[in-house]
Formats: sequence, C-alpha cells, structure tokens
Amino acid sequence: MRINSKITAESLRAKIEKMFGLSAEKIFALDKTWKPENGSPVFTVKGKYTARGWTEWTQGFQFGSALLQYDAMGEAEFLARGRTATENLMASHVSHVGVHDHGFNNISTYGSLRRLILESKAKGDASFCDLALKVSGAIQAARWTRVENGEGFIYSFNGPHSLFIDTMRSLRSLALAHQLGHFLMGEHDEKISLLDRLIEHGRTTARFSIYYGEQRDAYDRRGRTAHESIFNTIDGRYRCPNSQQGFSPFTTWTRGLAWASCGFAEQLEFLRTRPEEEFQQIGGRKGVEETFLKAATATADFYIENSCACGVPMWDTGAPNLSRLGDYLNNPADPFNEWEPVDSSAAAIAAQGLLRLAKYLAGARSRRPVRYDYRQAGLTILNTLLEKPYLSTDGKHQGLLLHSVYHRPNGWDHIHKGQKVPNGESSMWGDYHLREVALMVLREMRKEPYLTFFSPVS
Repeated sequence: MRINSKITAESLRAKIEKMFGLSAEKIFALDKTWKPENGSPVFTVKGKYTARGWTEWTQGFQFGSALLQYDAMGEAEFLARGRTATENLMASHVSHVGVHDHGFNNISTYGSLRRLILESKAKGDASFCDLALKVSGAIQAARWTRVENGEGFIYSFNGPHSLFIDTMRSLRSLALAHQLGHFLMGEHDEKISLLDRLIEHGRTTARFSIYYGEQRDAYDRRGRTAHESIFNTIDGRYRCPNSQQGFSPFTTWTRGLAWASCGFAEQLEFLRTRPEEEFQQIGGRKGVEETFLKAATATADFYIENSCACGVPMWDTGAPNLSRLGDYLNNPADPFNEWEPVDSSAAAIAAQGLLRLAKYLAGARSRRPVRYDYRQAGLTILNTLLEKPYLSTDGKHQGLLLHSVYHRPNGWDHIHKGQKVPNGESSMWGDYHLREVALMVLREMRKEPYLTFFSPVS
C-alpha cells in the first residue's frame, strides 16, 4: 500500500461525522426488519441483512454498534437500544461453552456498556456488566488444549485440535475478566490464572500461526499468517497449518491476518498496564512482550506489503486468479474486478491494529526500528474506507461498509447479476469495526480518554 504521510486525524473529522450520520440510519433500518428469532444478522444479500448459521458470533457487533454510535454522537436512543438488547438478549452468549468468540460478542456489549458507565457517559451500576464479563472470560478460558511444551491454546468451534487466528482478538474476554480480579476454577478447586492462559494462547499463536521468514516451510514469509493450526490432541504436537476461510493453508487469508495484527497490538496495550509480579509465573514481562511485539510487527508489515495501494487487501494473498489482475498491489483495489473479491472488513480491522501498534511503540521503553509508519498507514486505510466505493450512502442498503467478504470458499457471499465475484455487500463485523476505529480517532480529536476495552479501571 502507499502510505499517505500527510494525512492527519483532524483532516478526517468531517468524513467521520458523515459516516456516523449514515451509521445511525443503518442501525434504524436494520432494527425495523430484524427479528431475534431469525438468529444473528451476519451479512447483507442485496442490501438486506440476513442470518447465516455457523456460529452466533455477530450479535454482539449488532448491539455494540448502537453503543459505539451513542459514544460518538451522544444520541440517547442508541444507548437505550444497546443497553436493552444487551440486558435482554446477550446472556446466552456469556454462558456459551461452544465457541471461541466471547471477545467479540461480550466485550462489544457488556464491555462497552461498562466503559460508558465508568466514564460517566451512561447512568447505572457497572456491577451487572462486571459479573457477565467475569463469567465470559472464565468460560472462554476453559476451552483449553495442551501442547507439547506444557502450554496451550483456546480451541475453536472446530474442536480441541483447532487453533484459530481469530481468537487473538477474543483474548479480550480473558483480559478484562482478569482485570476484574476473576479466575477459572478447575478440578480439585484449582485456581487457574486467566492472564496466564491469555499469555500462553498468545505465545502458542505466535509460535505456530505466524511466520517469520525463518524457513519453517517452503512458504515461510515474514508475517504470513495461517488461519488455523492443527494439533494432535493425544500428545499435543503441532501437525500442520490449515484454512477454513482462506484459499489454502499456505496462503494468507487477509481477515485472519488483520485479526492477528489487531489482536497482538491490543494485548500489548493491556499487558503494559499489569504489575510486574503477575508475570513471574509465566517467565517475566520482557519475554512475553517481545514475543507479542514480534508477531504484531511482522503481521502489520505483511499487511502493508500485501494490500493494494489504497490499503484495502484482496481476500487472500494467494487467491488463484490474482495473476489475472496485473500489477494490482500498485493500484487502488477494484471491488468490481472480474477475478477475485477484495475484503474491506479486513481493512477496517487492520486500520485499528496499526493505530494501536503505533501508539504502543510510541510509549515503549526502548525504541526499536520499524519498517513503516504504522499510524499513517492506519489513517490512510481509514480515509479510504470513509469514501466511495466503500462507504454505503444508499438509504436502501442496510450495510455501512461495502465490499466485505465472509466465506469465499463456501460460496456464501452474494454475487450480483452481471458480476463474477462478490461485491457491494456488508458484514456485521465490517460495519462494527469501521465504527470502532472511527470512534478511536474521533475521541482522540476530542481529547477524550484513549479507547481501549480495559479502561477505565473501576
């Protein structure tokens, strides 16, 4: 991508405010047609949100979007919508033992509502949210598979053999529960540290799911990311990479890459806030942070190097028809090309990760050289997404961020008549993450507290 070195946060103010104006309309439009009994809205088909049974991982983004909207624009009706839906409809997600998605659903709802209360932007008692977040973090941490070095990982909905890259951002549930003083109770009343499990999962992910150009296999390029890593559950040994939503185990699904980049950067921010003594049983703070930072910078660099000039990536860096697009990396992404779809949702997630990584590095104790200006890269991507053809201005379209892709291999994404690849549609996670990264920048311009999932501390 071509990083715009001159763009500033302030220069995006008008675009962000316009986006939140459109966002309000989209939230209203979805509420008019969505029925809870139909399941969670996942992506749009011909501009209308529809459910897609796989896992119920997007409902938190739906209700969390209303809370982000309220935070950005102060419209009380959105606080009421987000609060009521969280209180009435999210309890099943708190106690869901079958998924790796707690950091998506519950931090986006209970976590956001808690933050608003503690920031005095919303009235109420945050203890209701605290309890939900404690339980959520412990249940998420209980999905545990041991690997051969004695550590482990939170396994995906595919089963105990499966480590998903997505789960790096779901670690927020463990982090916040730990911050609230909670832990997981195991057999024989064993107290299991949620921070230790968070760190172990991150280290396992960094070791097996991220590549560093160290000749691990014939396709080892620094920053390349495997969507899924497969383990032998008998002896804990790593077996191979895999991909559920990407093209192949040896190419990089770009939304998974974005999840990794954002997840590692966000956890670095959290780990910085914890006291030194909490790292004693896990090998010390320095080693943990070095591992997480190595993964964060590698994935960030790979994203920058493998996205189109505007900062939007193709859905997979090894998609089979990319060669037909010519010199696509040196040109703006074309969502309407004939051969392979782009994924704007990956861009929205990556933009946030890049901005967080830049802020973390700016406050690091020791400055280390980096390849790119991550802050300017994040702002460049955000600027792209706040304009056509990505920002949805059509009042009849329920989506906010256009040209998002869900599951290309399964063929779930809608292809419009006259088109050869999916385009023109939105996803609940893409819309949510555009709102979230825009809110980060907007709060910065307003000189409000920096937006994190773990602050303020009660």
